[in-house]
Amino acid sequence: MKSNHKPTQSFKIVQFLMTIYRQRLTRILLPLAVLAFIIWEAGRELNDFNLARMFHELRRMDATFLIEIGLFSLAAVAAMSAYDYVIRHHFKLQVKPGTTFRYAWISNTFNNVFGFAGFTGAGLRTVLYKKSGVPLGVITSAVVFLSPVVITGLSLLAWGAIVHLYPVQPVLDAHPWLHWALWGMALYLPLFLIMQRSKRYSTWFNKGEGQLSWSTISASISASLLEWLLAGLTFAWIGSHLLHELPIHAVFGIYVIAAIAGLISLAPGGVGAFDVIALLGLQMAGANSDRALAVLLVFRVFYYIIPWLIGLVLAALEMIPRNERLNQLAETGWDYSLNAWQKVWGWPGQFRFLADLGVWALGKLVLISGVVLLLSAATPGLLYRLRFAEHLLSLPVMRLSHEISVIIGIMLVVLSHGISLRIRRALRLTLILLLTGAIFTFTKGLDFEEALFLLFVALMLWISRSRFYRVSAPLNRHNILIWGGLSLLVTGAYFIIGAGSNTPFMRHLHAKVHLDFFMNRSDYGVTAVFSLILAWVFLTVYFFLRPQRSIANLPDEHELDKLKEFLERQGGNLVSHMLFLGDKYLYWTKNEQVVIPYARSRDKLIVLGDPLGPKERVNEAIQEFQRFADRYALTAVFYQASPEYLSIYHENGYRFFKLGEEALVPLESFTLTGKSNQALRSAKNRFDREGYSFEIIQPPLEASLIEEMRHVSNIWLDGRKEKGYSLGWFKESYLQLAPIALLKDSEGKVIAFATMAPAYDHGRTVSIDLMRHLPDTPNGTMDYLFTRVIEWAKESGYTTFNLGMAPLSQVGQSEKALREEKLARLVFQYGGHFYGFQGLRRFKDKFKPQWEPRYLAYPASVFLPILTLELVYLVSKRSD
Repeated sequence: MKSNHKPTQSFKIVQFLMTIYRQRLTRILLPLAVLAFIIWEAGRELNDFNLARMFHELRRMDATFLIEIGLFSLAAVAAMSAYDYVIRHHFKLQVKPGTTFRYAWISNTFNNVFGFAGFTGAGLRTVLYKKSGVPLGVITSAVVFLSPVVITGLSLLAWGAIVHLYPVQPVLDAHPWLHWALWGMALYLPLFLIMQRSKRYSTWFNKGEGQLSWSTISASISASLLEWLLAGLTFAWIGSHLLHELPIHAVFGIYVIAAIAGLISLAPGGVGAFDVIALLGLQMAGANSDRALAVLLVFRVFYYIIPWLIGLVLAALEMIPRNERLNQLAETGWDYSLNAWQKVWGWPGQFRFLADLGVWALGKLVLISGVVLLLSAATPGLLYRLRFAEHLLSLPVMRLSHEISVIIGIMLVVLSHGISLRIRRALRLTLILLLTGAIFTFTKGLDFEEALFLLFVALMLWISRSRFYRVSAPLNRHNILIWGGLSLLVTGAYFIIGAGSNTPFMRHLHAKVHLDFFMNRSDYGVTAVFSLILAWVFLTVYFFLRPQRSIANLPDEHELDKLKEFLERQGGNLVSHMLFLGDKYLYWTKNEQVVIPYARSRDKLIVLGDPLGPKERVNEAIQEFQRFADRYALTAVFYQASPEYLSIYHENGYRFFKLGEEALVPLESFTLTGKSNQALRSAKNRFDREGYSFEIIQPPLEASLIEEMRHVSNIWLDGRKEKGYSLGWFKESYLQLAPIALLKDSEGKVIAFATMAPAYDHGRTVSIDLMRHLPDTPNGTMDYLFTRVIEWAKESGYTTFNLGMAPLSQVGQSEKALREEKLARLVFQYGGHFYGFQGLRRFKDKFKPQWEPRYLAYPASVFLPILTLELVYLVSKRSD
């Protein structure tokens, strides 16, 4: 018993820890806590850092060395593809060697920048290999196989530090907690090998097929060792070149310790933890703080940023569709959905098909282009180029080019979001800005490297122009704040870098050197403020004065007549009559066999009810409407969807939230006889006995009656605003379309009225719509009015009478219900102070209705609480 109990208990502890880790907050707080601890330990030692001197060190770097280290860094990143060739051989993946290398480069470079404990690389490998036809189960097993392998090489290097192959003792002595990190990493490799040979755990790594062969284990560990060894050599080479006093093996040892710290922090690319420990180690080895930071910056640029830029290009090219599909995609668009992370960056979800990856990559290339322009303008130019440029161009032209480069850089940062959203107008403006930026960054100081990069990005955009199909995107307060803040941030960075680096840079120049090329601190401030204002003024004018700002027009009288003919021919539903209020847009499918009524709320198109038309055409109509919404970067949502169409919504990617239940009274069985109907019967007899009268008035209505009803309506509103969208309001043209039920007192004065709403189902169903009454009416007025209306509907040949919906009724009853529905249940039970949910349900139950559920159909990418607030806002306002 004991032998079985301990492993089981240990396994439960592991499960518990994994459950805690899966919580998003924990995954965020753990890296932040580690990073905060490291920065706290290092804070005092980083006080002497000088940004200007660091940029000066970078400017002095030899061009030959930059080429050599650039090629070596690319080779080091390319070596990481060994992982993919190992899984290609072991899992017998039917993927070409060249394709394997491309997938490896994209996955590894993205994982380096957005690591998050390897989830980014795992997600990208999954979708890329799946795109090539590899079964999901096989590639998932391959990704699981790789997960524990990737740090075995670092574990080997940790043993090298322990046996003093490279000196790391000063760093360990200064920060004792690193001893534990080093030994923990060193012990990982033997633990990994033990688990590989254990029958209990080996199946986790090998698709349940037993132990791995020693050749596969050796190849895996060798691939990991190759990755970490070449990355460390890249860092050591850069360090030994910039820090001539340090031997290469000493810098390599500092890399190993810093890499372990970065891995423990779980931050993307080890950002923060790796950098701080590396800085401290280099300083303790005798390096100047500014040169040490220059080493880190060069390493980040050559090992992370440049390979990632190549990965962006490969990703953009990888996702370009075949020629035979370009025209189809240009006409229909691609499915696009935003999660909480996408709303800021447009970043595709890690474990879904990355059809958006190519365009996302182009957007980030444009963002980087803007940053490159700003950095180029902020840092001092090369003196010999400035002298040569002055002979070709005048100094005022160079200064003007500098300022225009800053303006273009800011606009490119903002427009990168439009590129990620595939907006055609953003593409056209971005191409113009990239070409213009290439010209002006060249004329400000012959910076041909930046100009070539901008031209390359422009070429990539031009090649991918067929993928930009969207007409526009919502310009809401959220986006304005985010991208306005980002533009302010990059402009501030331009000022800080420019003002902080130019003056110290000039101190290193010879006294006789002509200094008119360089701007002083105040010039940078003026340029930053002026450029930011001008960039936003230009973008505001460009977007707000665009020719087409609305996606459709509200229906006029002619279109409403067309709708009426359609409903009489094809039939409608319980909310069809509300379309004649004229506040909903009408989307007609290409063949005009289906019409979809909707209203817009922020970035949503909210459809009222189900699409109208033959059911066999609805699926195709929904897909067409989704593509229509996607052209404007909007999301289609269906409000008050009926159970009959749920399978169709589900096929098109929708989730469901139960809104409540509709009360449908079967008129054939409706009667006032019997003990259960005594209350209704008593109310009717009492009102008849006291001289109240009921009548149904058919349109057209007389002006005097309209005014009398308006008087009742205004008193009932008592200063409140009319609601709209799914609720009717007092509108004379609307009241003239259907019968009106009037309740008069003994003196013939109207004290209450209700409008009828036909369902356009060939006379089978009628609904009660707008209800208004005076506040001093006797108790039971609504009971009497409803009873008489239902009797009239039965006598008129209708088979069903719709009493309307009871919101949140029977929502969240099951223990397995969604947490949002359970919360709605609590609102239904205890929210009577704000809205009489339970009272409304009890009132309608008097008439013995059959309850039919109604749902909200929404895509998985939509955040339900925000959508709920948007629906409340939509109903609370009214469009005349």
